[in-house]
This record gives sequence, structure tokens and C-alpha cells, in this order.
Amino acid sequence: MTLKLKNQWIWDFWFAKDGDDWHIFYLKADKSLGDADLRHRNVSIGHAKSQDLTNWTDLGTCFEPSKTEAFDNWTTWTGSVIKGEDGLWHLFYTGTNKQDGGMKQRIGQATSSDLHNWQRVQIDPILDIAGNDYEEYTPALWHDRAMRDPCVIKNPISDGYLMYFTAREPHIEEANAGGTIGFATSDNLFDWQLQPPIYRGNLFGQMEVPQVFEHQGYYYCLFCTAAEHFSQAYLREYPTDAVTGTHYLMANNPLGPWYVAKGKFLDGSFPAKQYSGKILKTKDGLKYLAFAHDDDEGNFIGSIIDPINVNVLDDGRLELEPKW
Repeated sequence: MTLKLKNQWIWDFWFAKDGDDWHIFYLKADKSLGDADLRHRNVSIGHAKSQDLTNWTDLGTCFEPSKTEAFDNWTTWTGSVIKGEDGLWHLFYTGTNKQDGGMKQRIGQATSSDLHNWQRVQIDPILDIAGNDYEEYTPALWHDRAMRDPCVIKNPISDGYLMYFTAREPHIEEANAGGTIGFATSDNLFDWQLQPPIYRGNLFGQMEVPQVFEHQGYYYCLFCTAAEHFSQAYLREYPTDAVTGTHYLMANNPLGPWYVAKGKFLDGSFPAKQYSGKILKTKDGLKYLAFAHDDDEGNFIGSIIDPINVNVLDDGRLELEPKW
């Protein structure tokens, strides 16, 4: 059955596999807020587990904003979990603080031996943006300084680790042409070096919650965006209706070059029905999950959908199996 909480909304999520168990980590907020738009600033991270991605045991809150003056004392947002060579699980997450009004996002790190009880590595972010490759907070152009949604993987072609994250490129004329996939590298999961963005497509205002994985020789980078964040260039190059949802980049190498998959969005609609999609490699093939966004009346739902089969076309492109 769908992962749904009676008194809380669920939205962005990510996974870790430990033996036969899938662990899901998700953003959540109390429905008592009344207005679902308030969830972003009243957030904690929940945890559940399953062996089939359908029947879930909810384990409750596992991480939340710092209670002291720190870079993450307002929000702890989307991230990823990976097991290190030290035997610990490493959580990389987005943090914002009250001191700057939550407008500047930075990346933090915590570790755990059991995937539920997490300890911050330090009170400062482990990575922040700097230099001419990334856009700083520009109120007249964009609503925040984007550095969020880290996706960390082991480097599949060399030593070390790779981090992909949501960011924006500076000095662009059209706000909706600034979305990039930021990039950083590490030898040990603790010391990170900021690199130039790994994808600058000039096609969307933002490319949220990236997820990078390999399948049958292709590398995929899922991302999400909204209809109002389509650039004019994308609408010209890929004639389509603007939708909200999940699409993906493709490459033959995790370092790129990356390109947007041709054809329709992997999972898009207007108004939004599903968002923040993830694809998992299981013994039964590729499975797609997302969070349910709006119902037919435009009310926010906030639950995780049951998995959908993903088919791979001859040219490597992905498509979701029809529900009927």
C-alpha cells in the first residue's frame, strides 16, 4: 500500500538498501499547518523501511533542524544516503538557517551505524558554493540561492565519490535558463572539492532532486522541474507542452557530457500529479516511485506512490509502464 501518514504530508524522498531492506527517507510536515505551502519551513526527515517498496513500516522522525545556531537551524531538506568504507552510513542533506532568512542553501553531513540515529559531522556545512560558476542570491532574478538536493555516489570509473546537486548558473539573461546540475568530488566522503557544474543546459530555471545511476551501459540523471520554469529555448528545441514532473539526462560516462533525453517528459503533467521521481534497480527490474502532488481539485496530497515498472527502449531512453 502507498506510504501515507494520517497527520503529516510527505514529499521529497531518497533510498538506501541494506540487505533485503529498502530504507526510505522523506521530508514531512504536520497537516495541522493547514496550508501545505508552509511545509517547506516546518520540516523534519522521516524514515521507513520495506522489502517490496509497497508495504512500509514507518519508523518516525530520524533527523531534524539543529536547535542551536547553525547553518541548518531552520530546515533540513532533501539529500541522499550512502555507506562508506568506514562501515558507517553517511547522510548528505540540504540545510538553511534563520539568520539569512533561509535564502541560502548549503550541504551538511551526518553519520549513523543503524540508518536511524544520525550524528552531525560538524555544525558547519561540509560544502558551500563559491566562485564564478554558481549563482549567488539574486532577489530580482530568483527566489533563493540554490545549492540543495545532494546525490552522492561512489565513483564507478575511478576512486572516490561524486556529488551532484541542484544549482544555478550566474550571469544569464533569462531566469528560466539558469538551472544547472552542480558537482563536487571527494576521496573519502568527508573532504569535498567544489567543481564546475557538470551540466549547463540553459533549459530550465531549476533542476531539482537529481538522482544519478547506471543501467545497461547508460548513465541517467533524473531531475524535476515545474511548468513555470521551462525556458524559451527548451520549448523551441523540444516542442512540447510545459508540464511539472520528472525527466532525465543521459550520458555514457558519469562525468558527462550529459544531454536531455529526447521525447516527452518521463513523468509530467499540468497541473502537477507527481513529483520528485526516483528509479531503483531491483531484482524485478527498474521501479519508479514519486510523491503524489495534487488531487483533481488541486489539493496537495503528500504521499509516496506504489512503484511503477520502467521500460528501457532500444536507444536507452526510459518510459513508465502504463498503469492499465
